[in-house]
Amino acid sequence: MSFTKTTEQDSNYNHLEKMSISKLLSSINNEDKTVPLAVEKVLPQIEKLVEIIVEKLKLGGRLFYMGAGTSGRLGILDASECPPTFGVSHNLVIGIIAGGDTAIRNAVEFAEDSPTQGWKDLQEYKVNSNDVVIGIAASGTTPYVIAALEACNKNNIVTGCLTCNHNSPLSQTAQFPIEVIVGPEFVTGSSRMKAGTAQKLVLNMITTSTMIQLGHIKGNKMVDMQLSNNKLVDRGTKMIMSELKVSEKEAQQLLTKYGNVRLAIKNHNNGN
Repeated sequence: MSFTKTTEQDSNYNHLEKMSISKLLSSINNEDKTVPLAVEKVLPQIEKLVEIIVEKLKLGGRLFYMGAGTSGRLGILDASECPPTFGVSHNLVIGIIAGGDTAIRNAVEFAEDSPTQGWKDLQEYKVNSNDVVIGIAASGTTPYVIAALEACNKNNIVTGCLTCNHNSPLSQTAQFPIEVIVGPEFVTGSSRMKAGTAQKLVLNMITTSTMIQLGHIKGNKMVDMQLSNNKLVDRGTKMIMSELKVSEKEAQQLLTKYGNVRLAIKNHNNGN
């Protein structure tokens, strides 16, 4: 297997400590501009993975993200934003990080090196063949993630991965690999930068396109969103006003009555 960690290769820039703030910012920005282009190259691979996720979720399955460090935190971030945005259960998209919840805020030493803990963590959720498990690792070499996906494969559970190196051990393990090759980081080896940005973009694509396919968007609006603050209540009111051509007062009354934009629109239409 030919495998080179481009994420660990030397930065295209040197003597960073001698750069002005302006030069630092413009250089980082120039590197960041390359990330969407790298993502564009793997859209067909993302599509294949989303297709199987939609299929499994329609059958009652769940989507799991697994990662360590930045990769794990990004998975948890994306998973945690699905319920408020799309009104789905907190158990539909689940983020798991090596080292547990403590690792969300603090580095947990050697947590990512365990070849057994990842599968144990998945078993806590009674993971099964209806589910999809996506391993996230910029390097593509994290034992915690690779071993978990190997166990999933043995148990007939669909596996995908998101990495920023070509032909990595993780890509070789996953059934649906996504490799976003962003090249060397501005600060050598700091995969929280371009690699992290690439991962965030792809995770956004995966859950957003999946939730749209599952019917949680109407037109282009988040009609299933949770009304968890005044801003979202106001947004929901305006959605109803626009959809039903009613006054703000009537929209507010409908939203208060039904507690959900979709239900307010549906029941008003049924009543007419």
